[in-house]
Amino acid sequence: MADIEKNKEMQENTRKDVGSRLHGDKVIWVIFFLLSLISIALIYSASSSLAYMKGSTNFAILMKQIKFVVGGFAAMFICYKIPPRWYRTFALVSLIVAIALLLLTLVAGVKTNDAQRWLSIGGIQFQPTEIAKIAIVLYLARALEIMTIDSFKSFFIKIILPIGLCCVLILVGSVSAAMYMGLICFIILYIAGIKLSYLLKTIGLALAGGLLLILLHVSFGLFPRMDTAIERIKRFTQDEQTIGAENMDKRALQRLADETLQADMAQIAVKEGGLLGKGPGKSTQRYVLPHPYSDYIYSIIVEEYGLWGAFLVMMLYVSLFYRCVLIVKDCRTVFSAITVGGLGAVIMVQAMLHILVNVGIFPVTGHTLPLISLGGTSFIIISCAFGIILSISRTKEDAQAAIDEKDRLEKEQKRQEREQRKLEETNSQEQLDEEYGKA
Repeated sequence: MADIEKNKEMQENTRKDVGSRLHGDKVIWVIFFLLSLISIALIYSASSSLAYMKGSTNFAILMKQIKFVVGGFAAMFICYKIPPRWYRTFALVSLIVAIALLLLTLVAGVKTNDAQRWLSIGGIQFQPTEIAKIAIVLYLARALEIMTIDSFKSFFIKIILPIGLCCVLILVGSVSAAMYMGLICFIILYIAGIKLSYLLKTIGLALAGGLLLILLHVSFGLFPRMDTAIERIKRFTQDEQTIGAENMDKRALQRLADETLQADMAQIAVKEGGLLGKGPGKSTQRYVLPHPYSDYIYSIIVEEYGLWGAFLVMMLYVSLFYRCVLIVKDCRTVFSAITVGGLGAVIMVQAMLHILVNVGIFPVTGHTLPLISLGGTSFIIISCAFGIILSISRTKEDAQAAIDEKDRLEKEQKRQEREQRKLEETNSQEQLDEEYGKA
């Protein structure tokens, strides 16, 4: 009996030790681990087509994803241990590095699936666009904290120009990613309290700039992904009668079917999932759906785990964003507040875009599901975003703990002073009584 109680006490102490080492928002820690575990389970199930194409096995791809998860945790933990003042110091440098990498991608990028968005350095292949996501948020947080914006001219030079340049470079490899980051930046600027007139002028400049880029593409073909984006929007907004499918020959109909294959197969997977799903590992659409392990992994979640499982996954992202909002409310600096809010929006908006595409509410964009889809660069960078959020949360928590400790020490000191006064009064009264007795 004594041994059982001793074991329970040791387990309880172990849990306390782990909890004391992992500072920051505990809910965000749990969300990170849950999404990582879901990723491992889903990749093993959804990677059958990829294993067949590469002449490999599901288990081999699973082990690869586990390496990404371990690497992501390491990256997250490193970013978590870095003090926020370091991110503040290197915010501008991070944007310069991101722009340099995007420029290098234009010159020496690796072309995959008709898109030159990958860069290979030292045998490591990654997407600079993923790095740019965090760099843009850090730059905006630092710029809005220290820069004086007293006119639209200064706002344009200090904010719009560097961010616009970064988005244009992203546009070369992915139109949807550029628009997605533009939306994130607009949300950050609006929440930061930038004048409405500046934001309206920014929208006008963005529309004029977009029209200019389209004209440049039509004339010189500068943005190869723009044609793909336009075609995807057309296919999404037009029905078969508008396209004229009834008048097409068999070859034309087959080409049209090939173009809409991804969306069609995803819709079938969602419909077959129903309320409870087919069960883990029992998806049938994973064999015919292009990229079921990345761009369309949410449809596999719906097919295997049903609407309830898909809802729970979506709520993890919603909960993450809610926790970020709570952290923002307690932040004492502009940099910390915008960084946490911006990175939370980056993860949340990307997840919602992926989900909306998979259920057929939004045109195909190619965005992965954060921390669940197969992928090295995306997983590591999103893990870093989690680490930065937790770093700021930890610092806030440590600062509050220091305040609480200071209050506790002050209360303890006052208590000791009161006891000392009482003791002195008691001793003084005893001396008086003793002298009175002698007299």
